[in-house]
Amino acid sequence: MEKLTHTEEETMQAVWRTGEGNVKSFMEHLDESLPYTTVASTIKNLEKKGYLHSRLVGNAYLYKPSITEDEYKKKFMGNVVKEYFDNSYKELVNFFVEQKKLSAKELKEIIHMIESGK
Repeated sequence: MEKLTHTEEETMQAVWRTGEGNVKSFMEHLDESLPYTTVASTIKNLEKKGYLHSRLVGNAYLYKPSITEDEYKKKFMGNVVKEYFDNSYKELVNFFVEQKKLSAKELKEIIHMIESGK
């Protein structure tokens, strides 16, 4: 499965929030204001890449995701850890601690989640 561009990821998030829909329904869930033609083109690219399925209903296409958001996160977060953190989640956490993006309280919550298996 191919990595998505920023615009494609934003569009997929709108698709996941919507479920099945047409281009206009996805546009309602996009944070940024993109022209209809841009969103329609992005949707077609996502379909070509295998992220969406379409079906013709009347004279309009309805699209729905062919991959869940969790499946996408698992695949591409694993790649981030592998490529940028030498395949070490410890290094990933350390990076966020050093960047002051993860507080001691949050780190304790993570430890609790690990220990409790949640």
